[in-house]
Amino acid sequence: MSRDHDLPDTPGRRTVLKGAALAAGALAVTPGLAQAAPAPATAPKPHPEKRPEAAPYANPLVLQRADPHITRHTDGRYYFTATVPEYDRIVLRRARTLNGLSTAAESVIWRAHATGPMGAHIWAPELHRIGGKWYIYFASAPAEDVWAIRIWVLENANSDPFKGTWVERGQLKTAWETFSLDATTFQHRGTRYLVWAQHEPGMDNNTALWISEMANPWTLTGPQVRLSTPEYDWECVGYKVNEGPYVLRRNGRIFLTYSASATDRHYCVGLLTADDHADLLDARSWTKSPVPVFTSDDTTRQYGPGHNCFTVAEDGRTDVLVYHARQYKEITGDPLHDPNRHTRIQKLGWKPDGTPDFGVPVADTVREGA
Repeated sequence: MSRDHDLPDTPGRRTVLKGAALAAGALAVTPGLAQAAPAPATAPKPHPEKRPEAAPYANPLVLQRADPHITRHTDGRYYFTATVPEYDRIVLRRARTLNGLSTAAESVIWRAHATGPMGAHIWAPELHRIGGKWYIYFASAPAEDVWAIRIWVLENANSDPFKGTWVERGQLKTAWETFSLDATTFQHRGTRYLVWAQHEPGMDNNTALWISEMANPWTLTGPQVRLSTPEYDWECVGYKVNEGPYVLRRNGRIFLTYSASATDRHYCVGLLTADDHADLLDARSWTKSPVPVFTSDDTTRQYGPGHNCFTVAEDGRTDVLVYHARQYKEITGDPLHDPNRHTRIQKLGWKPDGTPDFGVPVADTVREGA
């Protein structure tokens, strides 16, 4: 997973203040339930028993793919991209169903530069369709300065993101030249916004969350507003991190998830909420949950769930939570050097008050025929 063979020597990750954390993981599967043989035709029919419902999705969905992003396009297909363990390329998959992404062919649509900008730490790509074109937002650093991570943008005018040419639109400039990553974009009431994670000069944290309006898909305009900074204990374990934001609009509100703390078992998901009619550029419009909404679970053996996004199920109505997690608590060495972060999906529930019910990360399942 490490690119030590083709990158200059770098300081240890824990010595870098602005090194926002990623997660690592491993696969373990649970045995399927044995089925009783059918009763003879002459035997009395037993009373029906309530059997546990089968999980609707195969998990892990995609092995060794972290920071997953799945979007359902108007063509009815799901498009998937994620961080690969080598940190050296951007990949795409697509399928008619969510489970189909597990075995879908994977294409490399862009590779890191051998030298200079966009040469190392290719992290957390997101694929968005804006104004009739495809855009990918991702984080990267120069090959010669691998911790100088910034946000970059690719553009493709072809209607099919697997075809055409991916044009490098360059760095998405923010107010400071500091560690920045995990950009996501959304449109609300006619205005397009970018939300991302960045270290603010003079602040005692790794990254906070920021929002700004966009002049076009690769340019910010107007004020850049800090929405959240690590403040609760659960946001400051190992590192003081708010990162990996993503937006879901439902029930007259805007829900903004993010990930917090170092990417061991303490990595978890937090939540900001704003009213649908509020000024999203006013930090006072957002309410922050004092507790994490999605955390490690010993019962299902899923640890460090985070860097989530949302999509919808094949019915077009059911919300689906997409995230990565791992199957063990302890990591040997730097989590960045462990390739086993796996993409996972599960149904997102809703509470009576209209807020999301994340539940717990579901246990691994056995694919049919495995």
